[in-house]
Amino acid sequence: MAALFVSYFLLTNENEAYAMHIMEGFLPVKWALFWWLLFLPFFVFGLRRLVHTLKQHPEHKLLMALAGAFTFVLSALKIPSVTGSSSHPTGIGFGSVLFGPWVMVVIGTVVLLFQALLLAHGGVTTLGANAMSMAIVGPFVAYGVYQLCRKGAVSNRAALFLAACLSDLATYVMTSLQLALAFPSPDGGVTASFLKFAGIFAITQVPLAVTEGIITVIVWNWLSSYQASPLFQKEKEA
Repeated sequence: MAALFVSYFLLTNENEAYAMHIMEGFLPVKWALFWWLLFLPFFVFGLRRLVHTLKQHPEHKLLMALAGAFTFVLSALKIPSVTGSSSHPTGIGFGSVLFGPWVMVVIGTVVLLFQALLLAHGGVTTLGANAMSMAIVGPFVAYGVYQLCRKGAVSNRAALFLAACLSDLATYVMTSLQLALAFPSPDGGVTASFLKFAGIFAITQVPLAVTEGIITVIVWNWLSSYQASPLFQKEKEA
């Protein structure tokens, strides 16, 4: 199995292509494996939390599907940016606020896998790296920002906007770091490479993050108007 995995890395090395998330075969083998190994424990624990949540609240299945669809659609709207990657909303903040970060680790990973297999958006070899940035760092930042804002008496809409916006930016900061580690600058090393990637990403990612925050608030308000979900009832009582 390990031999097949390594062979797949070697046979799918496509350094000249230009695409989405971090694309298939773009990362050196050692870094692709590193991010896979780092990502897997998060995914396993997230899967356990997802199963537990569904056992306790089976009525949440529809909202989880909606959170997954929201993430899938927004993160598929890519704009070309740095060679080997692209800029786009992530859609990860919405589900993170609703269900917490661990559930979104699984949902975000499934979204990334489907995009890699069906849309050639990202890749299997780079799934560990992409999941680390969009399905792990993004959800934890979104959840943390939202909780801090609510404890600080920030309005729910403002907290949701900041959670979605900052989780989007955090995802791309992480992606910039991953690319900088894999491809350090000959002159300034990892730091110079990180500043280069982050700087180029920022041109497209900052306005995208603000837009994602606004869209997330609009979708949240639209769902809240129905007031049918126990989640929204709970939020209203808080």
